[in-house]
Amino acid sequence: MQKCLLIIGLLIGFTVAAVAQKPEISVKKSKSDSIQAKHDSLRSKPFVPKITGEKIYHPDSNHSPHTAVIHSLLIPGWGQIYNHKWWKVPVIYAGLAFAGTLYVYYEKAYSENLAIAQYREKGTSPNPGDKYYTLYQEYAYYNYGDQAITDAVRGYARYRDLSVFGFVAGWGIQAIDAYIDAKFMHSYSMDNNFSFKVTPGLINQPMYAQNFNGSIIPGLKLTFTLK
Repeated sequence: MQKCLLIIGLLIGFTVAAVAQKPEISVKKSKSDSIQAKHDSLRSKPFVPKITGEKIYHPDSNHSPHTAVIHSLLIPGWGQIYNHKWWKVPVIYAGLAFAGTLYVYYEKAYSENLAIAQYREKGTSPNPGDKYYTLYQEYAYYNYGDQAITDAVRGYARYRDLSVFGFVAGWGIQAIDAYIDAKFMHSYSMDNNFSFKVTPGLINQPMYAQNFNGSIIPGLKLTFTLK
């Protein structure tokens, strides 16, 4: 009996000693420590940039389509600069330069062949050293007939006139383009903010569905709403 009491007493003593050696973990925190901890937690959160919607271009009533088209009629590309469409200016001048180059080429060929045709019509030939002497001799060497030279004169004249028409048309098209861009900027919103709705419906039977049983067939109606 005494041994049992002794053993129980030793066990109790070891248990109390072990509990007494456990470190104290509940430390009283001050108010400043709590605020600092809160700040640390806020700083530790990852930064997420604010998501903004796509930029919407509203109409600009001060932007004048009349001014844009007058500028382009006076100087090609001036209206595009007024509309802030700088990238169109090189395209415009490249097209006009191409038409101008064609005009110079066909006008030169027309003048040369017309001079040769006039020599043939008069029955004369240019003297050595004259402007068209070399060309006259080449046509004679290759046996170019009078009709072939006359056709060449008409063909070069037609292509020359077409190059003039192309130059004038290019000038006019760039003026119209400047007016349209300015009109959109003046009167219309340039955003893509729209919605659409899909609803079921019935449609009349088309020609390609004559074998379908029934006079009407089901379908889907898609409605777009521009905002």
